[in-house]
Amino acid sequence: MNITTLLAIFSFSIVMSISPGPVNMLIITSGINNGFKKTVPFISGATIGFTLLLFLIAIGLKTILSSYSNFLFYLEIFGSAFIIYMGYKIATSNSKINIENKENKTLRFYEGFLLQWLNPKAWIACISGVSMFVNNDKTLFIFVFIYFIVCYLCLSFWGILGEKITIFLNTNLRLEIFNMIMGSILIFSTLFLISRHLL
Repeated sequence: MNITTLLAIFSFSIVMSISPGPVNMLIITSGINNGFKKTVPFISGATIGFTLLLFLIAIGLKTILSSYSNFLFYLEIFGSAFIIYMGYKIATSNSKINIENKENKTLRFYEGFLLQWLNPKAWIACISGVSMFVNNDKTLFIFVFIYFIVCYLCLSFWGILGEKITIFLNTNLRLEIFNMIMGSILIFSTLFLISRHLL
């Protein structure tokens, strides 16, 4: 694998990992509400979940999916329902507990893992990445390894950013408004995506 291909993989991984999406929005919100340290399990779950999905698609799941053309459609419906549920959890979280005691329910490892498997964006990123960069076993392991490192760093960036933003969200009212906005964005953007396929 030449340096040009490695740079292309690196660039692709950064763009797909750091661009705003349901996972990143949940991470930055968790960083604000609970701090970076308590967000690490969710980040770990999301990273491991994505790279496992990437690996499985590369070793043959892509071929199986081609026989079930409606799979991604049903995945989008179920995945969107899960994302809407996560948005509801954010919008209705108890901001007073978050600020004063930091005891609000944190996002778990399994939620990050599950969200990636129910996230249509993650499936599309995996399929397109495998199509562009994976030609043999060697390139597969290099691609998965690079993506794992880049994904973990990019998601961690969102968590750290969330923790730092708390300097501006230092009252219960500000944090409550922020949570409602972030939760609503997740819910309505997901509903919009669903409506495009159903109408």
